Amino acid sequence: MSINNQRASHIAQVLTEALPYIQRFSGKTLVIKYGGNAMIDETLKNSFARDVVLLKAVGINPVIVHGGGPQIGDLLKRIGKESEFIDGMRVTDSETMDVVEMVLGGQVNKSIVNLINTHGGRAVGLTGKDGNLICAEKLHVAKNSDDPALQVSELIDLGHVGKVKSIDTSVIDMLIKSDFIPVIAPIGVGENGQSFNINADLVAGKIAEVLQAEKLILLTNTAGLLDANGDLLTGLNAKQVNQLIDEGVIYGGMLPKIGCALDAVQAGVTTAHIIDGRVQHAVLLEMFTNEGVGTLIRGGWQ
Repeated sequence: MSINNQRASHIAQVLTEALPYIQRFSGKTLVIKYGGNAMIDETLKNSFARDVVLLKAVGINPVIVHGGGPQIGDLLKRIGKESEFIDGMRVTDSETMDVVEMVLGGQVNKSIVNLINTHGGRAVGLTGKDGNLICAEKLHVAKNSDDPALQVSELIDLGHVGKVKSIDTSVIDMLIKSDFIPVIAPIGVGENGQSFNINADLVAGKIAEVLQAEKLILLTNTAGLLDANGDLLTGLNAKQVNQLIDEGVIYGGMLPKIGCALDAVQAGVTTAHIIDGRVQHAVLLEMFTNEGVGTLIRGGWQ
């Protein structure tokens, strides 16, 4: 068989393998949290945009929620403002919140929209303030006293850092029905109109829940969930995930992502996926191949 025929045969095999998945997920909604290397590396950025356009072309409805921490940090540094973090969360005073809105709602959001549109999609950028999409409230973080005898928790003020209070999906629904791809910056609005900076993983999870999405996909800079030997774990249910947490296999920065994924599947999202955003076309590989490129988590305890 010639090289050209071998390549054609391989393409046919790939399409044949993808077909059942395309048929199964056509008409379904998919929420993707976009961040990490996939948002910085030019090759990966273009790969992601093409994936999103292809998903829409085959009848799947992608909804994108993006982060932008490094970009926020870069701009703060340029204006001479130090970034301060507590438990992984950026302390966000009024000046920092202005920068967050400028970077997330402007620079980053519009660059993602432009990239998707350049590859033939029809994307529309939003923040959670548009149409009161994300109603938020202040996030209160407790810091336990160093003196165990006191057993008193001190509340830490992180400024304009929030959590999701409720989601109004009417804007998203309208865009999906009009054949657009929503691209959402995780900025929420409080009762008095104040802005809140919210963790993008949490926003993606809550949007997936209220949309009753087929899948929640979290792009990361790791291969997924790894066991104690460094091997990739997948096909996990809630019981297995909680056991891995109790055993200390899942810890540190992966815990919030896992918590987000578990909340989503227990609230009706069919599956959650933590996938390697450093791999080109990671979303398509996870969606349309038997092996995938990350960890799949489903609801239930059996």
